[in-house]
Amino acid sequence: MTLLENLNEELNFDLTDVDLFQTAFTHRSYLNEHPAYTLPSNERLEFLGDAVLQFLSSKHLYSKFTELPEGDLTNLRASIVKTSSLAKEAGKLGFGKHLLLSKGEEATGGREREYLLANTYESFLGALYLEKGVEACEKFLIDSLFYKIEENVEKNTYKDAKTKFQEKIQEVKKTTPNYKIIESWGSEHEKNFKVGVYVNGELFSEGLGTSKQKAEQDAAAKGLDKLR
Repeated sequence: MTLLENLNEELNFDLTDVDLFQTAFTHRSYLNEHPAYTLPSNERLEFLGDAVLQFLSSKHLYSKFTELPEGDLTNLRASIVKTSSLAKEAGKLGFGKHLLLSKGEEATGGREREYLLANTYESFLGALYLEKGVEACEKFLIDSLFYKIEENVEKNTYKDAKTKFQEKIQEVKKTTPNYKIIESWGSEHEKNFKVGVYVNGELFSEGLGTSKQKAEQDAAAKGLDKLR
Protein backbone atom coordinates (compact mmCIF):
# COMPACT_ATOMS: atom_id res chain seq x y z
CA MET A 1 0.00 0.00 0.00
CA THR A 2 1.09 3.59 -0.59
CA LEU A 3 1.76 6.03 2.25
CA LEU A 4 -1.59 7.73 1.72
CA GLU A 5 -3.48 4.43 1.65
CA ASN A 6 -1.78 3.43 4.89
CA LEU A 7 -2.60 6.72 6.60
CA ASN A 8 -6.21 6.64 5.45
CA GLU A 9 -6.66 3.08 6.69
CA GLU A 10 -4.85 3.54 9.99
CA LEU A 11 -6.30 6.95 10.87
CA ASN A 12 -9.69 6.66 9.16
CA PHE A 13 -9.07 9.70 6.95
CA ASP A 14 -9.74 10.39 3.27
CA LEU A 15 -6.52 12.24 2.47
CA THR A 16 -5.81 12.86 -1.21
CA ASP A 17 -2.70 15.06 -1.64
CA VAL A 18 0.06 12.49 -2.17
CA ASP A 19 2.96 14.95 -2.41
CA LEU A 20 1.84 16.95 0.62
CA PHE A 21 1.82 13.97 2.97
CA GLN A 22 4.93 12.45 1.42
CA THR A 23 6.64 15.73 2.27
CA ALA A 24 5.35 15.48 5.85
CA PHE A 25 7.33 12.26 6.28
CA THR A 26 10.52 13.36 4.49
CA HIS A 27 13.41 14.03 6.86
CA ARG A 28 16.06 16.41 5.57
CA SER A 29 18.75 13.70 5.83
CA TYR A 30 16.97 11.76 3.06
CA LEU A 31 17.52 14.61 0.60
CA ASN A 32 21.28 14.46 1.02
CA GLU A 33 21.38 10.87 -0.25
CA HIS A 34 18.72 11.26 -2.95
CA PRO A 35 19.52 14.36 -5.04
CA ALA A 36 16.92 13.37 -7.65
CA TYR A 37 14.12 13.42 -5.06
CA THR A 38 11.90 16.36 -6.00
CA LEU A 39 10.00 17.03 -2.77
CA PRO A 40 11.30 19.22 0.09
CA SER A 41 11.90 18.10 3.67
CA ASN A 42 9.13 18.29 6.27
CA GLU A 43 10.65 21.27 8.13
CA ARG A 44 8.27 23.92 6.76
CA LEU A 45 5.26 21.72 7.50
CA GLU A 46 6.66 21.15 10.99
CA PHE A 47 6.79 24.93 11.47
CA LEU A 48 3.15 25.25 10.40
CA GLY A 49 2.02 22.26 12.47
CA ASP A 50 3.67 23.66 15.58
CA ALA A 51 1.65 26.88 15.20
CA VAL A 52 -1.59 24.91 14.68
CA LEU A 53 -0.79 22.77 17.74
CA GLN A 54 -0.08 25.78 19.95
CA PHE A 55 -3.29 27.52 18.88
CA LEU A 56 -5.62 24.54 19.19
CA SER A 57 -4.16 23.32 22.49
CA SER A 58 -4.48 26.85 23.91
CA LYS A 59 -8.07 27.12 22.66
CA HIS A 60 -8.97 23.72 24.07
CA LEU A 61 -7.49 24.44 27.51
CA TYR A 62 -8.96 27.95 27.68
CA SER A 63 -12.46 26.62 26.98
CA LYS A 64 -12.25 23.51 29.15
CA PHE A 65 -10.55 24.81 32.30
CA THR A 66 -12.24 28.13 32.92
CA GLU A 67 -11.00 28.41 36.52
CA LEU A 68 -7.30 27.81 35.88
CA PRO A 69 -5.03 30.89 35.83
CA GLU A 70 -2.73 31.69 32.92
CA GLY A 71 0.33 30.17 34.55
CA ASP A 72 -1.34 26.80 35.09
CA LEU A 73 -2.73 26.81 31.55
CA THR A 74 0.77 27.44 30.22
CA ASN A 75 2.23 24.58 32.25
CA LEU A 76 -0.59 22.24 31.26
CA ARG A 77 -0.13 23.06 27.58
CA ALA A 78 3.62 22.48 27.88
CA SER A 79 3.01 19.06 29.43
CA ILE A 80 1.04 17.82 26.43
CA VAL A 81 2.93 19.45 23.54
CA LYS A 82 6.45 18.67 24.80
CA THR A 83 8.71 16.47 22.70
CA SER A 84 8.28 13.28 24.72
CA SER A 85 4.48 13.60 24.68
CA LEU A 86 4.25 14.14 20.92
CA ALA A 87 6.78 11.38 20.25
CA LYS A 88 4.75 8.92 22.30
CA GLU A 89 1.60 9.63 20.30
CA ALA A 90 3.48 9.56 16.98
CA GLY A 91 4.81 6.16 17.99
CA LYS A 92 1.31 4.89 18.74
CA LEU A 93 0.17 6.13 15.34
CA GLY A 94 3.02 4.28 13.62
CA PHE A 95 4.50 7.42 12.08
CA GLY A 96 8.07 6.17 12.46
CA LYS A 97 7.69 3.42 9.88
CA HIS A 98 6.64 5.93 7.22
CA LEU A 99 9.64 8.24 7.61
CA LEU A 100 12.09 8.70 4.73
CA LEU A 101 15.52 8.81 6.37
CA SER A 102 19.17 8.66 5.38
CA LYS A 103 21.00 5.40 5.95
CA GLY A 104 22.84 7.03 8.84
CA GLU A 105 19.65 8.10 10.60
CA GLU A 106 18.15 4.67 9.94
CA ALA A 107 21.18 2.87 11.36
CA THR A 108 21.18 4.95 14.55
CA GLY A 109 17.52 4.34 15.38
CA GLY A 110 16.02 7.43 13.81
CA ARG A 111 12.57 5.88 13.49
CA GLU A 112 12.32 5.66 17.27
CA ARG A 113 14.13 8.90 18.12
CA GLU A 114 11.96 11.24 20.18
CA TYR A 115 12.65 14.51 18.42
CA LEU A 116 12.17 12.99 14.95
CA LEU A 117 8.83 11.46 15.95
CA ALA A 118 7.68 14.68 17.60
CA ASN A 119 8.68 16.72 14.56
CA THR A 120 6.83 14.29 12.30
CA TYR A 121 3.70 14.60 14.43
CA GLU A 122 3.83 18.37 13.89
CA SER A 123 4.60 18.12 10.16
CA PHE A 124 1.67 15.73 9.70
CA LEU A 125 -0.55 18.19 11.55
CA GLY A 126 0.64 20.97 9.24
CA ALA A 127 -0.20 18.87 6.19
CA LEU A 128 -3.59 17.93 7.65
CA TYR A 129 -4.35 21.62 8.19
CA LEU A 130 -3.52 22.47 4.57
CA GLU A 131 -5.73 19.72 3.16
CA LYS A 132 -8.60 19.45 5.64
CA GLY A 133 -8.58 22.67 7.67
CA VAL A 134 -8.61 23.54 11.34
CA GLU A 135 -11.66 21.47 12.34
CA ALA A 136 -10.06 18.24 11.12
CA CYS A 137 -6.89 19.14 13.03
CA GLU A 138 -8.89 19.77 16.18
CA LYS A 139 -10.61 16.39 15.91
CA PHE A 140 -7.27 14.67 15.29
CA LEU A 141 -5.74 16.32 18.36
CA ILE A 142 -8.71 15.50 20.59
CA ASP A 143 -8.47 11.85 19.57
CA SER A 144 -4.69 11.45 19.60
CA LEU A 145 -3.35 13.92 22.17
CA PHE A 146 -5.82 15.86 24.29
CA TYR A 147 -7.18 12.71 25.93
CA LYS A 148 -4.28 12.84 28.43
CA ILE A 149 -5.13 16.30 29.77
CA GLU A 150 -7.71 15.17 32.33
CA GLU A 151 -5.28 12.73 33.94
CA ASN A 152 -2.55 15.38 34.09
CA VAL A 153 -4.91 17.72 35.92
CA GLU A 154 -6.26 15.07 38.28
CA LYS A 155 -2.76 13.87 39.25
CA ASN A 156 -1.23 17.36 39.15
CA THR A 157 1.57 16.01 36.98
CA TYR A 158 1.56 18.87 34.48
CA LYS A 159 4.15 20.86 36.39
CA ASP A 160 7.59 19.60 35.43
CA ALA A 161 10.71 19.80 37.58
CA LYS A 162 11.82 23.12 36.08
CA THR A 163 8.47 24.73 36.84
CA LYS A 164 8.36 23.39 40.38
CA PHE A 165 11.96 24.42 41.03
CA GLN A 166 11.37 27.93 39.71
CA GLU A 167 8.28 28.37 41.86
CA LYS A 168 10.14 27.16 44.95
CA ILE A 169 13.21 29.33 44.31
CA GLN A 170 11.03 32.39 43.72
CA GLU A 171 9.26 31.66 46.99
CA VAL A 172 12.43 31.06 49.03
CA LYS A 173 15.08 33.20 47.32
CA LYS A 174 12.91 35.81 45.58
CA THR A 175 14.77 35.29 42.30
CA THR A 176 14.56 33.29 39.05
CA PRO A 177 17.00 30.43 38.32
CA ASN A 178 19.09 30.38 35.14
CA TYR A 179 20.38 27.37 33.19
CA LYS A 180 23.71 27.12 31.38
CA ILE A 181 25.40 24.30 29.47
CA ILE A 182 28.58 23.33 31.35
CA GLU A 183 29.73 20.62 28.97
CA SER A 184 28.59 18.61 25.94
CA TRP A 185 30.12 15.56 24.29
CA GLY A 186 29.38 12.73 21.87
CA SER A 187 28.52 12.43 18.19
CA GLU A 188 25.70 14.31 16.52
CA HIS A 189 23.42 11.29 16.94
CA GLU A 190 24.43 10.55 20.55
CA LYS A 191 24.94 13.95 22.13
CA ASN A 192 25.14 14.33 25.91
CA PHE A 193 24.88 17.48 27.99
CA LYS A 194 25.80 18.63 31.46
CA VAL A 195 23.75 21.64 32.53
CA GLY A 196 24.03 23.77 35.66
CA VAL A 197 21.18 25.67 37.28
CA TYR A 198 22.33 28.93 38.85
CA VAL A 199 20.64 30.89 41.62
CA ASN A 200 21.80 34.48 42.16
CA GLY A 201 24.77 33.72 39.92
CA GLU A 202 25.95 30.71 41.92
CA LEU A 203 25.82 27.07 40.78
CA PHE A 204 23.01 25.35 42.69
CA SER A 205 22.87 21.91 41.06
CA GLU A 206 23.89 20.04 37.91
CA GLY A 207 22.05 17.66 35.60
CA LEU A 208 22.83 15.27 32.76
CA GLY A 209 20.78 14.33 29.71
CA THR A 210 20.81 13.38 26.04
CA SER A 211 19.35 16.79 25.22
CA LYS A 212 19.69 20.25 26.72
CA GLN A 213 16.08 20.09 27.89
CA LYS A 214 16.51 16.74 29.63
CA ALA A 215 19.68 17.93 31.35
CA GLU A 216 17.85 21.05 32.55
CA GLN A 217 15.03 18.91 33.96
CA ASP A 218 17.57 16.69 35.72
CA ALA A 219 19.33 19.72 37.21
CA ALA A 220 16.00 21.11 38.40
CA ALA A 221 14.97 17.78 39.94
CA LYS A 222 18.27 17.61 41.82
CA GLY A 223 17.77 21.22 42.88
CA LEU A 224 14.38 20.30 44.33
CA ASP A 225 15.95 17.41 46.24
CA LYS A 226 18.52 19.83 47.63
CA LEU A 227 15.81 22.27 48.73
CA ARG A 228 13.98 19.49 50.53
